[in-house]
Amino acid sequence: MSYPGYPPNNQGFPGHPGVQQPGSQLPYPQCPGGNVGQQGYPMPSAYPPGQPSYPQQSPYPPQVGQYPPQQPGQFLPQSGPYAQNPSMYPSSAVPSQYPSSNVAGQYPSIVPGQFSSQASPYPNAQLPSVYAPQSAAYPTQSAYPTQSAYPPNQPATSVYPNMTAGGYDGGSRVPPQAAYPPVSTPAHYQPLSSSPAQKKSNPTVRPVTPFDPRRDAEILRKAMKGFGTDEKSIIQVLAHRVNSQRQEIAIQFKTMFGKDLISDLKSELSGKFEDLVVALMTPTYDFLAKEIYNAIDGIGTNEETIIEIICTASNAEINNIKMAYHKLFGKDLEKELMGETSGTFRRLLVSLCQGQRNENTFVDVASAQADAQNLLQAGELQFGTDESTFNMILCSRSFCQLQQVFLEYHRLTGRDFEDVIKSEFSGDIENGLRAIVKSVRDKSSYFAKRLHESMAGFGTNDKSLIRIVATRCEIDMVDIKNAYMSMYGKSLEADIASDTMDDTSGDYKKCLTALVVG
Repeated sequence: MSYPGYPPNNQGFPGHPGVQQPGSQLPYPQCPGGNVGQQGYPMPSAYPPGQPSYPQQSPYPPQVGQYPPQQPGQFLPQSGPYAQNPSMYPSSAVPSQYPSSNVAGQYPSIVPGQFSSQASPYPNAQLPSVYAPQSAAYPTQSAYPTQSAYPPNQPATSVYPNMTAGGYDGGSRVPPQAAYPPVSTPAHYQPLSSSPAQKKSNPTVRPVTPFDPRRDAEILRKAMKGFGTDEKSIIQVLAHRVNSQRQEIAIQFKTMFGKDLISDLKSELSGKFEDLVVALMTPTYDFLAKEIYNAIDGIGTNEETIIEIICTASNAEINNIKMAYHKLFGKDLEKELMGETSGTFRRLLVSLCQGQRNENTFVDVASAQADAQNLLQAGELQFGTDESTFNMILCSRSFCQLQQVFLEYHRLTGRDFEDVIKSEFSGDIENGLRAIVKSVRDKSSYFAKRLHESMAGFGTNDKSLIRIVATRCEIDMVDIKNAYMSMYGKSLEADIASDTMDDTSGDYKKCLTALVVG
């Protein structure tokens, strides 16, 4: 059945073969309002006067996956072949255009024959539904994932972001934010607030404010000018300035007096006091690079110094030491260490020299459990030791993660991980791995032990004492002092005073004490 004025099917728009094309000269049908978009046939509004009107329907058909542009008050033809045969619309072209779970206020509640809360201009019209009936091709609300579809404690990443929990239940709607819990950190990621990576610095020597490098340069020049040296003034200035401020003083000293401050200090001082003052005046990473150079220069190698510096350093510290070493000596630190060491200890140092340790502050418990199991298989559960597994885990995992690995290992075996290192390794590799374990647990305790060893027994290892005091006084000397008292029942400054009795002038002891006390 056809009506005059409608073009043939091949002249209509795609999917709407009977809709009048804009600009066509065919006569208009005698229908109230005319076709959409035609002029001269005004369409009566479906809304009371004064109410905002909706934009006119687009002449283009809706596409699959988009919401139709049809608005309340606009209809498909009431008569013609499509009113009598709605099945001419292919089901694949008419998806379920409004989800059954309607977000409150987002889309109008359109039901065939009813249009929002407004009165229809044709109340008795029996309109064919423009929506496909619910069937297997169009899933109902139950086919969409709800909150229970996700594993506990996992972030919800739904492809239906506007769905609400429970969907449309006859008028009562759940607010959109109740659909899924907010994305949060999974339960197996636990920040360790007390981890070494999050520990704040606790130095005894802090930047002095206000700071006047010119005035300090004048004080030092006056202390070294003429007959004799005013060591007290030198200690008062240098032991109460951080390294960066000392470098500014050196620049001002050379600018004002045309002389190198370190050279002048070396000419005026002597002995261990001179060594300590020169250490304070040397940029920190240059000083550590020189310490490593001295440890491998000549006959034999001082592995303890290398372990203390390399095995306790962060990625940034490792990279800065490598650059300083190359600047000072024109050599690659990694190659130098490879030439002076061997075996598993060499591989440990090469791994650490990459400066690629993970430094995240979160812990993956499942990964820590797997690492603990792998370490157990590589050590206690086999004949011999797979050193590469220990090397890989201890050199690449973050300190926070390694704390959890040691805990999981203790849960598996009941053994302390440091005791495992002692039983599985020996020599330099044992000392290196134990230094890592101690640094992971409490770096302050590690350096407290190193200080005690430098002063224990007959004589004093002054190079080690100077190195640790000169570098750690700007980082964590307060924590080191507290650990020292807890471990040995004596204050660090008291042991320094009693162990430097051969310092006849007392300046070496006074300067060390000033750096430790602050």
